[in-house]
Amino acid sequence: MACSQWAMIIISIPDNYKDKQMTALIPLSAQQLYHACDITLFDFNTTADLEELGAIIGQARALEAIHFGIGIKKHGYNLFALGPAGSGKHGVINQLLRQKAAAEETPAEWCYVNNFEQPHKPHKISLPHGRGGQLRRDMDRLVEALRRVIPAAFESDDYGSRIQALDDELRQRQECNIDAVRKSATEKQIVLINTPNGFSFAPMQGELVVSPKEFKKIPDDERARIEAEIKLLQDELQRALNKIPLWRREAHERLNGLNREVTIAAVGQMIDELKTSYVGHAAVLAYFDAVQNDFVENVDDFRRGNDEETDFSRLASRPGSFKRYQVNLLVEHRNGDGAPVVYEDNPTYQNLLGRVEHLSMMGTLISDFTLIKSGALHRANNGYLVLEADKLLQNPFSWEALKRALRSNEINIGSPEQMLGMVNTVSLEPEPIPLNLKVVLLGDSNLYYQLHQHDPEFKELFKVAVDFEEHMERSPESNHLYARLIATLVKKEGLKPFDKTGVARVIEYSARVSGDSQQLTTHMRSICDLLCEADYWAQQQGREAVVREDVQLAINAQVRRSNRIHEQIHDSIQRGLLLIETRGVEIGQVNGLSVLELGDIGFGMPTRITAQVRMGDGDVVDIEREVDLGGPIHSKGVMILAGYLGARYARNFPLALSASLVFEQSYGEIEGDSASATELYALLSALSGAPIKQGIAVTGSVNQRGQVQAIGGVNEKIEGYFDVCKLQGLTGEQGVLIPRSNVNDLMLRQDVVDAVAAGQFNIYAVKTIDEGIAILTGVVAGVEDEHGQFPDDTLNGSVALQLLQFAELRHEFGEEKKAAADEDDKQQGETGQSE
Repeated sequence: MACSQWAMIIISIPDNYKDKQMTALIPLSAQQLYHACDITLFDFNTTADLEELGAIIGQARALEAIHFGIGIKKHGYNLFALGPAGSGKHGVINQLLRQKAAAEETPAEWCYVNNFEQPHKPHKISLPHGRGGQLRRDMDRLVEALRRVIPAAFESDDYGSRIQALDDELRQRQECNIDAVRKSATEKQIVLINTPNGFSFAPMQGELVVSPKEFKKIPDDERARIEAEIKLLQDELQRALNKIPLWRREAHERLNGLNREVTIAAVGQMIDELKTSYVGHAAVLAYFDAVQNDFVENVDDFRRGNDEETDFSRLASRPGSFKRYQVNLLVEHRNGDGAPVVYEDNPTYQNLLGRVEHLSMMGTLISDFTLIKSGALHRANNGYLVLEADKLLQNPFSWEALKRALRSNEINIGSPEQMLGMVNTVSLEPEPIPLNLKVVLLGDSNLYYQLHQHDPEFKELFKVAVDFEEHMERSPESNHLYARLIATLVKKEGLKPFDKTGVARVIEYSARVSGDSQQLTTHMRSICDLLCEADYWAQQQGREAVVREDVQLAINAQVRRSNRIHEQIHDSIQRGLLLIETRGVEIGQVNGLSVLELGDIGFGMPTRITAQVRMGDGDVVDIEREVDLGGPIHSKGVMILAGYLGARYARNFPLALSASLVFEQSYGEIEGDSASATELYALLSALSGAPIKQGIAVTGSVNQRGQVQAIGGVNEKIEGYFDVCKLQGLTGEQGVLIPRSNVNDLMLRQDVVDAVAAGQFNIYAVKTIDEGIAILTGVVAGVEDEHGQFPDDTLNGSVALQLLQFAELRHEFGEEKKAAADEDDKQQGETGQSE
């Protein structure tokens, strides 16, 4: 039998089969589509009558974690606040941290001062709050005073007379020494002559000096005697002259001693007075001693007034610069308002750990301890530091630098190049400052779990997860709390009060945003934006309070600003560019629903899904996946269909089906399993030959047992299809098929609710594929009997029969191929024997 003959064995549904009544499944009522807020439960007229909230609502778990995290003082118990952006994490964290910090002790201030012995290693000094600034001012006043006092001390008459006495003494010793040589020479009839070129000796006759010409006339033995005498005198003179440098060094040392004495007399009293103000601060006292020693060693800088300093003298450690006596106040807590709470919006490496700045001087970069700048870790030390996790990770080296500081409990100021060992030049090495603080990272859940999985150090340093809820339970009590929340936000933003109708509409909007009519969103940014926009429309209407209509105008305006693409899609459907049918019936064709997200706005759009079936190897081909337009979750949903078909209809014979599924006119990636039920309906229609009503669109995922599962965006999907039906004309036969488990999520637009109430649109909620296919085709799905067989006159029976016929066709086709192959082998064998 030819294969083409088997291909004609496709079941057609008899006319009387379509007339069979299915089990009644009525559409949802209008009351089930929107859960309004009962304003009769409100005991206020406007939010001005309500007491503000003292704490955030709906975040009990997060609040417990925050209190625990900031209360425990063990190492590694830093916090990571996880939740979506706009959930109010930052505001809550900041409020609680400031409350806790206000009751804590104000931490010490930190200074860097010059290390006079090793200027490239500045010393750190810690002082109680307010004292760091005082030390800086004290040192500035001390230097300024000494610049006047020291020159005056060295210009005094007493100092001048003592210097003169030292000079006279030195000169007298020199003269006495020379006079002794001169006397010895005179006794030997030799004179000591002081010439411009030094001292010389010459013989004398009586009172006259013998000239060189006459000296030659002296007899040889007399001349020899005189020359010997002169040689001895020269040696004696040289010994006398050799003592003069020693005497001068002694005089210089005595002069230095005098200068030290004068300097100490001028400085010592002032430094001693300062020391009395810093008793108990050993580091400050040691610094004062070092400063005093440097004053004494470099007193000439003060004597000349340092008026001729070049730009190079800005280098603080350079001798001759008064800048080396400055105090670099790195961290100051002047007001003493408790522990610091610091939020760093740009957590670069330098903004976190501080930096050493440089000055360009004639092509040379120079630096000193006064150019050390603090970072967020310094300012938040002994307090709290709040950082955005994504910004921290986006800045090179910041994450590793923060972890290193938290591990070592100290702040080492340096550059990233130094950290990587890329710089070999000598630079400043400030003493590290001890670190003790709580770090709070803000981020979303995905980032938290990725760090927890991929960074072993993360779980050791951030042990407290502050998990913010996205929703809170909706109840009469929570509605009243939400009203107080609205009152708090209204006052904070300086808005008009909201009356009870406006509050009710905001609560309903909150339920819609949460995606569940029994819950309210805790996404504060979206609620605050709505309040501000509703206030604007109330002002435009000249109202004293914001009412329901103003809130609705704000919601409509938000949609209007973002629905250009939505309107273009509607226009394409209206013009027939996108093929969507909302009337009639078709075999193997269903309108599926998806949600398109554009910024903060999402809207539903229908997509035609078609199925083709034929004999094959049991494959359900997802065309989207084959062309790399289907995501993994979507592909998983399609593979579930093959499992469902085999388990439901082909338990006792092979699944000899080849089916193809496609989203028609879809040109982007398809992801998610919310269309898997739709695809299964299209397959069942193609297998059974039962046409599907095109006026009913479908959403929902399915498991291998045929149960329809909940999906997201159900409100947007229903409204999106309703808009298309409204464009093409409502007939009363149109509607949407949704999972039963999504009924509590419904918070539909008022025009959709009104259309359902008027019988112009229908929404069905199903639990199983059988319920759904019965609504879509108007045909009873059918139930298995005790032998696992479906009645022949049911849709499931037709599907099972068609799959059985595919299996028989496949078997027959295989037998024919085997017989043909055997015949070919036989003929080849006979040919070989004849040869």
